[in-house]
Amino acid sequence: MAESAQYEELVRQFSAFGAVKREMNRLMPSDCPSGSAAVLTVLGRDGDMRMSRLTELLSVDMSVTSRHVAHLAERGWIERSPDPADKRSRILRLTPAGRTRLDELFRLTTQLLAERLCDWSDEEVGRLTQLMARLRSSFGDPRTVPRQAPSALEQTTRTPAST
Repeated sequence: MAESAQYEELVRQFSAFGAVKREMNRLMPSDCPSGSAAVLTVLGRDGDMRMSRLTELLSVDMSVTSRHVAHLAERGWIERSPDPADKRSRILRLTPAGRTRLDELFRLTTQLLAERLCDWSDEEVGRLTQLMARLRSSFGDPRTVPRQAPSALEQTTRTPAST
């Protein structure tokens, strides 16, 4: 187990990491704030789902999820259709316009990371990715739980920084 001083330094680093997140959020288009980008990302990665599952994966309150879903539906980036198994529920899915917007967000965030980490080796970037996934898993992030056989889309889809 690490020493107390190491955890204290980790707390300081987390506090300072806010600046990184803010810069990444600033590059989000004004019509797609970070919360909406997170919804697009989850739907792009995990496919169609109920609002309750989306809320769970985002680890936010249902009211927050509803607000983001309404925002995205108004722009035509997602659609809500009745759940055949339960007509009271809705299934959320990306529209072609939503997929296009998500691809644009990936391009923007990937470009920013490539610019900022240009002096990092592939090994360093890979190690950071592994450690961040492990950290999220340690905190019970449902997105880190391995899923059953991923689809071809899931195997090729990356996650924007806002997630």
